[in-house]
Amino acid sequence: MKKFLFDLFPLILFFAAYRFADIYVATAVAIAAGVLQIAWLKLTGKAIEGMHWVNLGVIVFFGGATLLLHDEAFIKWKPTVVYWLFAGALLGSRYLLGKNLLRKLLGAKIRMPDNIWDRFNASWALFFVLAGCANLYVAFSGHYTESQWVSFKVFGLMGLLLVFVIGQSVWLGRHMQAPEETGAGAGDDLPAKPLAEQERQP
Repeated sequence: MKKFLFDLFPLILFFAAYRFADIYVATAVAIAAGVLQIAWLKLTGKAIEGMHWVNLGVIVFFGGATLLLHDEAFIKWKPTVVYWLFAGALLGSRYLLGKNLLRKLLGAKIRMPDNIWDRFNASWALFFVLAGCANLYVAFSGHYTESQWVSFKVFGLMGLLLVFVIGQSVWLGRHMQAPEETGAGAGDDLPAKPLAEQERQP
């Protein structure tokens, strides 16, 4: 829970600053919060995840453009760019490099057949693509106010993510394998020798 709240630190401050000021003050606060987040991780010797660097880079670039050009359109693009970068990383690593990022991250804790890992990876990529599209619709369709977009960014997108995670957890529960089904070590992939043959070996 602490890590979850820490990761949301810039978003929480962005929302609070917007409620007390405007989109430009909120953007400046979000940039400062992102920098402080990375600085704190460095000072405490904790691992800085790729997600933290991506969020910082995007908020500095798009937030900086918002402040310099006094145009809130740039900060409204930020969630979409982050989501699409995540989707691109998942799909690119799988189909260009032949690696499944989610399996690399979670494979030590979760055991599933290869095809389920591929579907898991693809489903997250699809979610990020659709979430990015949803953000663009709320931000630029003209049907919603700036205040409504801020609320959607903070609560709507987080709500969608929560529902998706719950759905994925239920789905994964149907496909996860017990350790004995997949083996406990790398050597388990090799066929076992008959006991009599093992006893004859010196």
